Amino acid sequence: QAQLVESGGGLVQPGESLRLSCAASGDILSIAAMGWYRQAPGKQRELVAAITSGGSTDYADSVRGRFTISRDNAKNTVYLQMNSLKPDDTAVYYCNADLRLWSELWRGDQTYWGQGTRVTVSS
Repeated sequence: QAQLVESGGGLVQPGESLRLSCAASGDILSIAAMGWYRQAPGKQRELVAAITSGGSTDYADSVRGRFTISRDNAKNTVYLQMNSLKPDDTAVYYCNADLRLWSELWRGDQTYWGQGTRVTVSS
């Protein structure tokens, strides 16, 4: 089994920054794509940013230029640096990763989700 654990959420004022972290642990052979999603109250979960194992990145238009996704493969960790935060960025942020487990090689890559970390941007 494996799990993703996020950290770094909190309450900030507009224009400030936060850095989210998500560490994968467990019976992991490899990690393919990793990403961050968010869900605001009354809205559907949406992709914020994603990064492949090779480092290619993709961003939602609403965060491009303000957010940066990165990963440390040695630590099985993905980060989301969020700058110039706006009230519209308020949401629960979820980490997502495609993991291949030693004990379940026959399943191939499986998608795992973290428990979520809340980000509130308010003056």
